Amino acid sequence: MRLRHIEVFNAVMLTGSVSAAARLINITQPAVSRTLQHAELQLGFALFQRVRGRLKPTLEAQTLYPLIERLFAQLDEVQRLSASLQVGRGQGELRVLTVLALSYEVFPRAMQLFRAKYPGVVVHHQALHSPQIVSSLVLQESDVGYVFSAASHPALTQERLAERRVVCAVPKGLLTARQAAGGTLTMAQLAGLPVIGLDGRDPLGMVLGHALQNSETRLREVMSVQTYHVALALAHHGVGVALVESCTAASADLDKVDILALEPAIATTVHALRPTARPNSVMARHFTRCMQQALTQIV
Repeated sequence: MRLRHIEVFNAVMLTGSVSAAARLINITQPAVSRTLQHAELQLGFALFQRVRGRLKPTLEAQTLYPLIERLFAQLDEVQRLSASLQVGRGQGELRVLTVLALSYEVFPRAMQLFRAKYPGVVVHHQALHSPQIVSSLVLQESDVGYVFSAASHPALTQERLAERRVVCAVPKGLLTARQAAGGTLTMAQLAGLPVIGLDGRDPLGMVLGHALQNSETRLREVMSVQTYHVALALAHHGVGVALVESCTAASADLDKVDILALEPAIATTVHALRPTARPNSVMARHFTRCMQQALTQIV
């Protein structure tokens, strides 16, 4: 199939008719019909059958379509990267990405430090999941990103900033006053409490999963979530113990939960990521130092 065949095939799959496909890609209806016929002639099988005025994809077309979708997703990435390279970055702008857990306490502190030196720079911030941050940086849509997991990608340079310890946010009343005052919670003690689990695909969730396998401890999970602050909010409402890193725990309402260190200690690492192909600007380097300083302020 030629690229023109693929474009028309995709348009018909998306719209279900020749007329709508023609409008979508801005060509005439006869041109759509001719291109489809030519594609089917080259392929040696039909792509569509007309059913009640609409084009119904054949089994062969349905088999091809997932590959076509991936191709168009890759073409979209090429267009986004081209636009990014063409426009470039304004001298007075910085585009920063963080995972959600770093956006509540760490990022605002870093911004305060950054503004002291660069009051005229406009910072554009987005809180995204780690894979989205990696994708945006690879496409050079952003200048720097901060995540909890190392990202081994040839287009990215990473720097280790700080290590954060996993802590337990325990709803008030689940522990005795003596246990709460102890400041730590063992895996064995945690096993006797209702726990809000983290998604196993999440960086912290994976770290916890490995630690539990090594300790041969089974937790009593009452539910699982993907976001650390959601886990903390659930702990605030007494649903169960939230296992979060200390950056998230800094937002805890200490009238509703007790914060205890988990024993044995489990640590996560904050990394700074940036596109290897884009020069590491003075502003981006300074913002990273501000993020590092903000991380040291949170115990």
